[in-house]
Amino acid sequence: MTKTLFEDFSPTSAKEWTQKIQVDLKGDDFNSLITHTNNGIDIKPFYHLENTPQTPISAAPTHWYITEKFIITHANQQEELKASIEKGTESLWLFFPKEIVNLTELLANIALENTPIFIELENLNNTHLKELKRFLKEHKNHQIRLGIDIVGNLAKTGNWLTNLKKDHDLLLDFLEIHELCSVQVAINTQVYQHAGATQVQQLAYALAHVNEYLNFITQKIPNIKSVFKPLFKTAISTNYFFETAKLIALRDLYATLAEAYDMPEDIEILAFPSTRNKTLYDYNVNMLRSTTECMSAVLGNANFICNMPYDEIFHHQNNFGRRIARNQLLILKNESYFDKVENPTDGTYYITHLVEQLSEKALDIFKQIEKSGGFLAALKAGTIQRKVKESAEKEQAQFDKGEITLIGTNKYQNPEDKMAHELEKSPFLQKEKRKTLIEPIIAKRLAEKLEQTRLNEE
Repeated sequence: MTKTLFEDFSPTSAKEWTQKIQVDLKGDDFNSLITHTNNGIDIKPFYHLENTPQTPISAAPTHWYITEKFIITHANQQEELKASIEKGTESLWLFFPKEIVNLTELLANIALENTPIFIELENLNNTHLKELKRFLKEHKNHQIRLGIDIVGNLAKTGNWLTNLKKDHDLLLDFLEIHELCSVQVAINTQVYQHAGATQVQQLAYALAHVNEYLNFITQKIPNIKSVFKPLFKTAISTNYFFETAKLIALRDLYATLAEAYDMPEDIEILAFPSTRNKTLYDYNVNMLRSTTECMSAVLGNANFICNMPYDEIFHHQNNFGRRIARNQLLILKNESYFDKVENPTDGTYYITHLVEQLSEKALDIFKQIEKSGGFLAALKAGTIQRKVKESAEKEQAQFDKGEITLIGTNKYQNPEDKMAHELEKSPFLQKEKRKTLIEPIIAKRLAEKLEQTRLNEE
């Protein structure tokens, strides 16, 4: 007769755990064990099944893809793409900063039917649309996704690509080729994280951001409602459990919003490490940071995970940096078995609580934004920018005081570490004077001021 291990132990209630902890504290206050966060969420010393919410979790992918990003400037980069696939990359993220190149030549050596490819265009125009149509008509069997985000461009740069009307007209033209490929709006939530927004703010702004597109599609092109599925580009920081919960909450929140529009609840998530906590000095620590961030992305059920090279903030693209970044993901998948279990966080009391609290707080902010006229109105009024700036300034002050630690930068510095000779590009915020319609949301790393001081002293 079989017997489970736990039959030998009597269950322990939450009250009994609290009493035990109180005894061990020897008179100290139990509340001293509670951690307060910038999200307004208090972390308790323990979580128990008794008070864990039993909420349904949105469907998650059964597989995550090792993804590598390439900045495409010419078609003869085809050998780079081929070599990446041969070395373990499973999905490609192709970013075109200027003009789209000849896709037939660029993708000649790629098995399109087996390789998910995410195409992102910095500029939208009819020439790009014609090239895409031509290529897609010639290649029926593929897994190409097209990412467009005119609202994200406005938030990041302060300007439309052309103007409000022309940008939305182009968006409409691109969305109408949905029968040829999985045309998706790619919600750029990284702009908020890189600028210092909290996880709650990131979720709320992502929801308000995508809601602009859901409104547009419902009004202008309702025939694609039944097949519309957005992709969220999401930066992950080193707050391990909060970032895992953030991605799970993102799926749940979008499912709630999509249900209101009678649209599919499924989304795709392209996750990658944040640049906000990456450092110039003791740069090898960046590998540790990006590894835990990729782990959070896996546990949070991202579809595509694109690691960043440890030296990305100060070196140009190079094969060694790419190799290390790719191998980090290969180790997670093939040696650490991070692809063997679906929904690995199910039943985790702490993460379940975080998902619920992040979702509730984000939903409250989203409702406030919609009540005030929507996301575009909030951007125009400067409300989003002000809130992100307030969060960033608070986080920066915590870093400056040592309350937030970046090893090798504001703690355990190596005085012999010299970096001036390593700079192939500036790792600092570049200010550019230009006229903008709204104040842009600007990315900035926590360590920039400290690093500039150290460079000046070398």
